[in-house]
Amino acid sequence: MNVEKFDSPFSYKRPTATVESIKEAIVYKLIFLIGRSPQEASQRDWLNATLYAVRDLATEGWITSARQARSEETRRVYYLSMEFLIGRTLSNAMMAEGVYELAKKALAELNVNLEDVLEKEVDPGLGNGGLGRLAACFMDSIATLALPGVGYGIRYEYGMFRQEIEDGRQVEKPDTWLDKGAPWEFIRPSKRHTIRFGGTIHFEGKKCIWNSADEVVALAYDQVIPGYANDSAATLRLWGAYAGDRFDLADFNRGDYASAVHDRTLSKNISRVLYPDDSTWSGRELRLRQEYFLVSASLQDIIYRHKRIHGTIENLADKVAIHLNDTHPALAIPELMVILIDQEGYEWKKAWDMTRRIFSYTCHTLMSEALETWPVEMMAHILPRHLQMIFEINDYFLEYVQTYVTTDMDFIRRVSLIEEGDHRKVRMGWLSVVGSHKVNGVAAIHSDLMVTSTFADFARIYPERFTNVTNGITPRRWIGVANPELSALFDKYIGKEWRRDLSQLTLLKDKIQDPELKKSVSQIKYNNKVKLANYIKQELGVEVSPEALFDVQVKRIHEYKRQILNLLHIIARYNAMLANPEKNWQPRVFILAGKAASAYYAAKQTINLINDVAKVINNDERLQGRLKLVFIPNYSVSLAELIIPAADISEQISLAGTEASGTSNMKFALNGALTLGTLDGANVEILDNVGAENIFIFGNTVEQVETLRRNGYRPFDYYQQDEQLRQVVDQIISGRFSPNDPHRYHQLLQSLQYHDYYQAFADFRSYVEAQQKVDEKYHNREAWVDSTLQNIVNMSYFSSDRTILEYAEKIWKIKPIK
Repeated sequence: MNVEKFDSPFSYKRPTATVESIKEAIVYKLIFLIGRSPQEASQRDWLNATLYAVRDLATEGWITSARQARSEETRRVYYLSMEFLIGRTLSNAMMAEGVYELAKKALAELNVNLEDVLEKEVDPGLGNGGLGRLAACFMDSIATLALPGVGYGIRYEYGMFRQEIEDGRQVEKPDTWLDKGAPWEFIRPSKRHTIRFGGTIHFEGKKCIWNSADEVVALAYDQVIPGYANDSAATLRLWGAYAGDRFDLADFNRGDYASAVHDRTLSKNISRVLYPDDSTWSGRELRLRQEYFLVSASLQDIIYRHKRIHGTIENLADKVAIHLNDTHPALAIPELMVILIDQEGYEWKKAWDMTRRIFSYTCHTLMSEALETWPVEMMAHILPRHLQMIFEINDYFLEYVQTYVTTDMDFIRRVSLIEEGDHRKVRMGWLSVVGSHKVNGVAAIHSDLMVTSTFADFARIYPERFTNVTNGITPRRWIGVANPELSALFDKYIGKEWRRDLSQLTLLKDKIQDPELKKSVSQIKYNNKVKLANYIKQELGVEVSPEALFDVQVKRIHEYKRQILNLLHIIARYNAMLANPEKNWQPRVFILAGKAASAYYAAKQTINLINDVAKVINNDERLQGRLKLVFIPNYSVSLAELIIPAADISEQISLAGTEASGTSNMKFALNGALTLGTLDGANVEILDNVGAENIFIFGNTVEQVETLRRNGYRPFDYYQQDEQLRQVVDQIISGRFSPNDPHRYHQLLQSLQYHDYYQAFADFRSYVEAQQKVDEKYHNREAWVDSTLQNIVNMSYFSSDRTILEYAEKIWKIKPIK
């Protein structure tokens, strides 16, 4: 019996990291938790049993970390995000606990193949894109750095959706990820909070009384985020909507079964789906309820935890930092004010001073349309007290502006938290800035543009408030798990410490001309391409050659990310290959993946067009297999782990000034892909780190984009003047790729011809020329491998560990607990 970890009178048998003990633990979990005999167990049963066994190894350190973080001396950060795209848990956890090979041997002795078991794990439907993956990387780094931090999110029952492609079109199906069980989480029945909605408010003297009309209960589910090789772990607490006793027995007994469960159904809808279709009023209402559900449950939990430790909230601002990951959790600002004033009895100005010291905010966009706004009418209906509080904050803020900054009414209207007009709106980005003590961008160029464009007025008011923290990625997931052969190569040349200190990669610079290293890197890339080619053949029935150049663009489908520009070049290349079949064309496989929001018509049309073009190109025997186009459905973290290590080219082609940072660009470069991109987001810093000869930059700069827009951008002029572009556009419009429905893409292409807000036509020629340079370089395989290595060894800056340390020191003011 071992009791070393806990100062308590209880004894227990500690799990140990040996092959025999892990094997015993897996069989024990299989029999006594899952209720299966080893003879009857399916691979999923073995998966869940292994997950439970590995969870035991992480739990002790998790409990110890949480206890240390509850110390009275500790300042703690709470990270609020609507998304946490954590990916599969088991492989990452086994590496963190140092038992991957031990578990593999233990299962082998049970006649079970670990790799087969790992394939059965589903991706949790807790996020969609870069925002959620960034939050997951941050939680991994918080755990590995042993920082006192808790993540708060929503436990979506169905995630966003499972994307299927039917007749070339995106079809959304429920993502039933929880149907297979969630053995990694701990349900917390005692951690539940009541969330109020609707009703009316009235004042009794200065005191505001909110009589709500509806209530939902938030129930906590905790996920363990193990730190890498440090006997520490962080907590990701997810809230599920819990219906409780909302069941009308009288209706049920009368036979009105639908009415009996009506309120339960409405309650659970709040945590049902990530990003419900917001093209309708009811869909937007549900989204607003979701956001408040997250912040109200989390704030109540934070206050409860703080009072339990300190017995008072007088020192709340000294001990608590709350970070808003984008504007989605911005309602936390008025929520804390309501708690401090209405429930705790604080005077308004003191409550506001505490609130501003507690909150910090990361802006993830430069596009004003992407900064959330909510109709005043909707908020008055759903959150009347919080709307009243926002009005009070706005009055206080505007009085400050008029007194200390300017009396210019245009300026005051611009910075008001309320957008006036026929339909008044609450500006959540503005609220986030006004209610936070620090606001950060996520790449150097993004942060510069943030204070000169999007938040220029606020930078004049609060110049000290704005800063930059460039994004990063966790090497544990994006090399350790995703690219085990490259991990083993690093271990051989520089040891294993790079997993916790990515700056160790610079040690490879002295060995970069080693022929054996070059040969190994080239072979690893080829092996990863073979794996991806096999997946494409098995799942999509398309044969692609790993000898070809793999050109990859995988990300959310959106006009600003310009998948359409990629496609215009693919068609232009197709035409050129048919016109000049004898040329020594570099074989290419273009790979795209990503989901379009269910109500985003242009993005869904783009997916349809990609698949229509792929059908034509992949079946054209004249190409002799030298050009292939593949759209891989249902992009996820686990698919990213397969695709990214296999890429030769990483497409990062958003219009300059639109992508805040990007993190896929970092993942690709770290895995040895060369970036083809604009001077946008973190591409600028990747260029600085890897050197101009090891990256392909094209397109207009931010300044050129703005000049073009200011002088009246006319995309039709580019269409008329560029014969190659005109041919491609005319082919699409004429139905060359959709003969059964020749008018299918009229609206999509005419929008480009006459509007083209994201300037795909303006960058087309530069993009085609950059792609020609890619071909030329790839023909010189030695030069290509040199550039691959230069990308790998110069990516140490882009670790999420470095990012989180910057947050901890510059913004959150927290220190490691170990």
